[in-house]
Amino acid sequence: MDQSDKKIKIGLIGLGTVGSGVVKVLRDFSEIEIKKIAVKNINKKRDIDNLDMSILTTDPFEIVNDPEIDIVVEVIGGVSPAYELLTTAINNGKHIVTANKELLAKKGEPLFKLGKEKNVAILYEAAIAGGIPIIMPIKTTLAGNKINKIEAILNGTTNYILSKMEKDGVSYETVLKEAQELGYAETDPTGDVEGYDAAYKIATLATIALNKRVDINKVYREGITKISANDMKFAKELGYKIKLIAMAKLFEGDKVDVRVHPMLVSVKDCLASINGVTNSVVLEGFPVGRVMMAGPGAGEFPTASSVVGDILAISKSLGSNKLLPMMECHHETNAIQIDIKNTVNKYYISITAANTPGVIGRLGEIFGRHNISLASVLQKGIDKENTAEIVVITELSNENNLNDAVSELKNTNCIVKINNIIRVME
Repeated sequence: MDQSDKKIKIGLIGLGTVGSGVVKVLRDFSEIEIKKIAVKNINKKRDIDNLDMSILTTDPFEIVNDPEIDIVVEVIGGVSPAYELLTTAINNGKHIVTANKELLAKKGEPLFKLGKEKNVAILYEAAIAGGIPIIMPIKTTLAGNKINKIEAILNGTTNYILSKMEKDGVSYETVLKEAQELGYAETDPTGDVEGYDAAYKIATLATIALNKRVDINKVYREGITKISANDMKFAKELGYKIKLIAMAKLFEGDKVDVRVHPMLVSVKDCLASINGVTNSVVLEGFPVGRVMMAGPGAGEFPTASSVVGDILAISKSLGSNKLLPMMECHHETNAIQIDIKNTVNKYYISITAANTPGVIGRLGEIFGRHNISLASVLQKGIDKENTAEIVVITELSNENNLNDAVSELKNTNCIVKINNIIRVME
């Protein structure tokens, strides 16, 4: 049989939401054959018409050790056993397509190193922003740019919760329960709401876009669980929305600032319009300037779209001795990552203070003592306990200075409570 007529054989590890989507989409590509699918439970009822049960196995090592399989597609998530499976597959000369953001963030370096040694491709478009094409554009269309900044919404669950809180004026706990009932949030939502998912994604995206290897253990992470309905209301009055932002900045000397945390985003910023489960990535660099991509960040078919795109990209190079340049790993220099304490930001600070004369002036004195200027001050009405809500937005300030000022505020008699501190996007 001529090489061009030969079917590409796929081994699929995982048949959950994404895996099922991959099976359905690949039916439109006669040149691709799914030879084997690894599952936990062969007898589980699946939403796939006419699924060939004979190709199912409960032993994923059957797939990575099968000499006939050309490409291993891994969509099970987690580090183990995914890492052991993929290293075995690479050692056996198989190309890899994965949607596993945690694996890439934690074990990307040894995986890519092994892939380069064995001259196999490791593609992972689906691991960053679901159906939004971002990795290939960076490696191809945007290859002539020096990307120096990323601002992104990379988690649909948290974006849905924050959007709903803002729209309905309700608490985080209320919306989380609703999101769980609708299937937008897991029974244990920790990975999403505490920012782990977004942190895994930005670590890998920053590594590619900034061309510096980012250590996930040094990525600052903060979730959305402390965001209140009042924060949403006050932010809106000040001209902002609150979003969970994954960001990365490149500075001189190979220094990078990579982090995930809630931010006040100006309503004039394009990311403020990204609502519900939608994801978005904004890249900034030279010569392109500022580019935004938005779309579905998860789900059966959007994620399958990216997985199948990677499968087809690899299939075009099969039979040659050299990978396409865009498939190769070029990020081999470790970034010097900046600690969050050494960053400079604007801040939103919500304070409950006693209703006594001179409180605003006292706040100004304390912030001024720590070299922090205030851009705006919002004071709300007096409650039955004779306290007032005061919200301030600072000018650009050093995080260490901010922490020192907050410590002093907590020890000031007229300050009842520091309700929340949220960084503000410039």
